[in-house]
Amino acid sequence: MNSQITPEEEEARGKLPVPDHVQDAIRTLLEWAGEDPDREGLLDTPKRVARAWKEYCEGYAEDPAIHLNRVFEEVGGYEEIVLLKDIPFHSHCEHHMAPIIGKAAIAYLPTNRVVGISKLARVLHGFARRLQVQERLTAEVADCIWDNLEPRGVAVVIEAQHSCMTARGVRTPGVGMVTSRMMGTFLEDQRSRKEVLSLMGY
Repeated sequence: MNSQITPEEEEARGKLPVPDHVQDAIRTLLEWAGEDPDREGLLDTPKRVARAWKEYCEGYAEDPAIHLNRVFEEVGGYEEIVLLKDIPFHSHCEHHMAPIIGKAAIAYLPTNRVVGISKLARVLHGFARRLQVQERLTAEVADCIWDNLEPRGVAVVIEAQHSCMTARGVRTPGVGMVTSRMMGTFLEDQRSRKEVLSLMGY
């Protein structure tokens, strides 16, 4: 889903200081859920949970648009669709802070410049690593590419499962939600829209 974490980064995350009030909040939640935060298996849980959430929400510390700063103009006259599909991601819903796990397809129709394909995935992850709703995530990714690459068209389709629905509430596993955003040529030209959706597998 993303670049592998180095041992040095993993060690640094494990040593991230956790303020007492954050640990106390997690202990309170454990107690409210019916657990004993003082039992052996849970003694270090408040620190672990806090550090995990700092990692889950890394997107707040970055501007995803920065990944689109470096572009390539020597593309040999290529003017067709650029598509990266089946990009796995995980996020958390802002309503229950429950996991959202899915995949995305991101396409754009370049003018005279392209960006490294890994950067499209980095844009997705930058927005996904925040508390989200899928509709906003889809729009943010598309708008970021549109504003920074200035292509002729952008298409983003996200398909995901939401634990707030599959693991609680209505408890209906296996249900997927699909959202899309089309801009420029993909919005205005039906033929182009059909082509990009076909390439995405929809």
